[in-house]
Amino acid sequence: MCEKKVSLLEGFKAFLMRGNVIDLAVAVVIGAAFTQIVNSIVKGVINPLVGSFGTKDLESYSSCLKGPCITDPKTGEATEGIRILWGSVLSATLSFLITAAVVYFLMVLPMAKYLAKRAAMQAAKEGVQETLEVSELEVLKEIRDALVSQRGGPAGEAPGQDPGRGHDQ
Repeated sequence: MCEKKVSLLEGFKAFLMRGNVIDLAVAVVIGAAFTQIVNSIVKGVINPLVGSFGTKDLESYSSCLKGPCITDPKTGEATEGIRILWGSVLSATLSFLITAAVVYFLMVLPMAKYLAKRAAMQAAKEGVQETLEVSELEVLKEIRDALVSQRGGPAGEAPGQDPGRGHDQ
């Protein structure tokens, strides 16, 4: 029973020490910090800009679905009617779009360009290697042909084989 606990703990330790688990944890922490930045930009800059066309707080945009909407000024809760808070949906959508744009333009696009450059360099390196291999093969063929012609025999004969005798004798 003790062996199972040890192997179970060893497996858990191996899982935690994997590089991708640590990278994922770092990404989650950075993402949480980045979310706070984006939310503050939306609440501090975007909402007031959009609010300049109406109310100052974007999240206060709402519509009354049924009956007159009466809100308790102390709690902010609707006491009558059904209120649809489409301003908070708009605010969340703007937050998402800004986050997606920043992630795309500052992280995904530069990384894609870097990876494309790296792939092109790798392909060029492989092309040079392939060219070297082909040219080496051509040089070896030329050397073989020169040696065969020096011996006076046609290409394709094995060295030391009598040219007048066939291969099947």
